[in-house]
Amino acid sequence: MNALILAAGYATRLYPLTLNKAKPLLVVGGKPIIEWLVDNLAGIPDLETIYVVTNDKFAADFKAWSERYQARHPEFKFKIINDGSKSDDDKLGAIGDINFLVTQESLSQGSLLIAAGDNLFTEPLKHFLASAIKTEATVAVYDVGDTETIKKYGNVSIDADGMIIRFEEKPEKPQGTLAAIALYYYSPAVLSLLRTYLAAGNNPDQPGRFVQWLYTRKPVKTFQIKGKWIDIGSKETLENADKILRSFKS
Repeated sequence: MNALILAAGYATRLYPLTLNKAKPLLVVGGKPIIEWLVDNLAGIPDLETIYVVTNDKFAADFKAWSERYQARHPEFKFKIINDGSKSDDDKLGAIGDINFLVTQESLSQGSLLIAAGDNLFTEPLKHFLASAIKTEATVAVYDVGDTETIKKYGNVSIDADGMIIRFEEKPEKPQGTLAAIALYYYSPAVLSLLRTYLAAGNNPDQPGRFVQWLYTRKPVKTFQIKGKWIDIGSKETLENADKILRSFKS
């Protein structure tokens, strides 16, 4: 099994902080965002390569970071993938980047753990994976706790077995407060559908859009994250993450 960290966005909402530095390389709680994410991959069995898909602007920076990190953690193997985009105007989008990686690196025969490079978890991701490997597709969910916050995310309803029975991206009238977040496990059978999804002209960006399309075609299981989940999308959430993770580390 391989892992993919999505890191090809330009994070324009965080300018000027991200004008010359990729969002996942910003430091929170004393280390880069991406480092918190990779640290949480420790203990996952049979993890082969951690792919980081980024853009032409920041590919060299991620390569330099991965070499420094690997020198301290030789158990991890990294490969930085440049998707060729040079600005927010010509980006492939998150779903486009997943398909780009799977196609270029011939990964369709194995399973893939996928995480957005700006999502942070205090819970080890091995718990998510232990549940997910029994399924064709699993998405992590998190109870955001209020009906205003959920309007920014994909709102899901699940049955008694934890399978998605409804998915609405950024709902105006949410049903509950359960959010689908950017942490996924896809089997080969699901990875093969990425090309079908994109060929039909569907949205190539927000990764939840693929889940919204997928659950009507294949069963999609959920795994509820119990620790803290932080989605860094603004300066306020960046500052909040710094406070939370500094206290968590201490």
